[in-house]
Amino acid sequence: MRYGQLEVFTNEDGEAAVQLPDQMIQDLNWKEGDELKWDIKEDGTVILSKVEKSVNTEWVLVETVQMFRHRYCVQVPAGKTEWALDTVTMEEAKEFSQLHLGETISSHRVVTEEEAIELCYQDNDYLKSWTPEKIKDTFFTPMKE
Repeated sequence: MRYGQLEVFTNEDGEAAVQLPDQMIQDLNWKEGDELKWDIKEDGTVILSKVEKSVNTEWVLVETVQMFRHRYCVQVPAGKTEWALDTVTMEEAKEFSQLHLGETISSHRVVTEEEAIELCYQDNDYLKSWTPEKIKDTFFTPMKE
């Protein structure tokens, strides 16, 4: 993108400076504090680019337990209340309703990318034909900038 010529001036510290147009800053998604690199070409053209800072990262596997309150309405012979409990325990009852009561973190640990991919394969048999890249794109949560 070209934004035309910028006027060079001397700031209060006696250094050469330019005022970048607001539209340019907005178009390039720059913000105050970003580090910019100046590349001066032979013809005097200046190319500005944002210096991307590399950040060391790691993957953290977080394990949680979710709790639900389930209700079942089971018909039994009068006086045989316990039969309803057996029906539910044997997973023969129709669910009446459920309410999510929350999620609790039970553990977390740092894992390598390879360990996480292998765990994903172990936990999800149906993914055996998926590539590691597809697993990462689908199930891994990358760091936001």
